[in-house]
Amino acid sequence: MPDSKTSGVATMAAPEAPSLTRRIGFTLKSPYFWANWTVVLALLVALIVFWILSPDTFLTPYNISTILTASAVPAILVIGQAFVVMTAGIDLSNAAIVTLSAVSFGAMFAAGQPLVLCILVAVVMGFVAGSINGIVIAQFKINDFIVTLGMLSLAQGVALVISNATPVQVISEPLATFALGKVGVVPYIMIVAVALLIIAQVVLTQTRFGTHVLATGGNSETARAMGVRTKAMKISVYAISGVTAGIASIVLIARIGAAEPSMNTSLLLNSVAAVVLGGVSLFGGRGNIVGPFVGAILLTMILNGLIVAGVPQYYQFIAIGVIVMVSAILVRTAK
Repeated sequence: MPDSKTSGVATMAAPEAPSLTRRIGFTLKSPYFWANWTVVLALLVALIVFWILSPDTFLTPYNISTILTASAVPAILVIGQAFVVMTAGIDLSNAAIVTLSAVSFGAMFAAGQPLVLCILVAVVMGFVAGSINGIVIAQFKINDFIVTLGMLSLAQGVALVISNATPVQVISEPLATFALGKVGVVPYIMIVAVALLIIAQVVLTQTRFGTHVLATGGNSETARAMGVRTKAMKISVYAISGVTAGIASIVLIARIGAAEPSMNTSLLLNSVAAVVLGGVSLFGGRGNIVGPFVGAILLTMILNGLIVAGVPQYYQFIAIGVIVMVSAILVRTAK
C-alpha cells in the first residue's frame, strides 16, 4: 500500500473538534437554550431553595401530594392555552369557561341527572364556548384578544344566570374518590392530567394536525399557500382550549365539592404564565406541551414553597411576576 508521503496525494488534516468547555460555552450563550430550558432550570432551583428554607416540611410526601393536587387544574388548562399560543393567539376566556362549565355541571347535578351526563354537559359547554371563540376569530378576522375578552364577560354572565349567582353543592362518592385517591404521592387527578399531556404531546409532535398548528402560527400566509386550512386550525385550537376548560371544571368540582359561579382569575393568569415559562413562542410557530405543563406545576410549587417558608402573600405575587417577565424576555430573545 503506498505511503501518503510518497503517493503524491495531499492529505488534509481533519478539523479539530471544539472542546467540551467551548461547546458548553456556546450552549449557555444561546438564547434558544435559555428559552427552552428555563422551566426545568427554574424547577430545580426552586426545589433546592425551598428545601433549604423548609427542610422538614417542603419535600415531605404530604406536601408533594398537596402540590400535585393543586397543580392538576392549571396543568390541564394550560394544555389548551399552549395550543392556542402556538398559533400566535391567546385565550383570555378559559377561566370564565371553567366557571361556565362548572355551573352547567352543577345545574344538571341539582336536577338529579346522572353523573356521566353532568360530565358530558360540562365538556360540551366548554367545547361550544371555545368553538365560538375560534369561529369569530377565524371567520371575521377579529383580534383574538378582543374576542376572548368578550367571551370572558359573556361566559361569566351566563354562568351567573344559570346558577342564579348561587353555588351548587356537589356530593358524589365517585367524584370524592377521584379527588382524594392517590397512587403513592400522585393523586388520581394528576394522573388524568398527565394522560391528557401525553395525548396532547403526541398529537402535536406525531400528527399532521400538530404540524399544521405550528405552521399556522409560524406564518399563516405561507401555511395557507401550502394547503393548510388555517381557519380550521384556529377554530380547532380554541375548541381544544374550551374542552380542556370543561375537563378542568370537573376536576375543580371534585376537589372543592361544589360548582362555584365566581371566576378564579388566577387560573387565567397562571395558564398564560405557564405557557411563557414553558418556552412556547408568544409569536407562534414554536413550542411544546410538556414545558407549559411543567410550568404550571412550577408556579404552584413556588406559591406552596413561599407559604411553607412563611413568606407574606404579597411577596408571592412579586416572585411570580419576576419569573414570568424574565421568561418572556428569554422567549422574545430567542425569536
